[in-house]
This record gives sequence, structure tokens and C-alpha cells, in this order.
Amino acid sequence: MPEIVLYSTTVCPFCIRAKMLLNKKNVTFEEINLDKNPERRDEMVKLAGGRRTVPQIFINGQHIGGCDDLYALDQAGKLDPLLVA
Repeated sequence: MPEIVLYSTTVCPFCIRAKMLLNKKNVTFEEINLDKNPERRDEMVKLAGGRRTVPQIFINGQHIGGCDDLYALDQAGKLDPLLVA
């Protein structure tokens, strides 16, 4: 299984959509909720190349981007190969 990390906040609709897609793909992921762990925000920003919005998604250490980026990968047929790694 790939290592998937998703930085999120509790009420973010894009975070909810991203988690729905990952759950639909039947993959496990680590969710880092920044509402509950605000000290991790600087870590996310650094790893995401300065992006401050959520969600920020990483698969096997590769920065995927946000929710729209995740869905675009899926629509292009490029997400499933990353999830099989």
C-alpha cells in the first residue's frame, strides 16, 4: 500500500471531497487535522512548497496538491497507478 498523507481541517468541503475519493479507492491514509494539530501547519507549508490551503495531499512523499489536483489525476487515469505502488 502506498503511504498517503492528507493535511486537512475539520469543516473544509474540499478536504471532505478528497477523503471521499480516497475512501472510494479503498486506500488507507493518514489525516493530519490542522484544527487539532495547529503546530503542524508550518510543516505542511514547507512540504507543499509554500501552499497554505487545505487539503494538501502526498502519496509516497510526492506532493499531489489539493482536492482539484487529486480529482484531475483520477480523471486522467494517473491516480490508480500511484495507489498501487
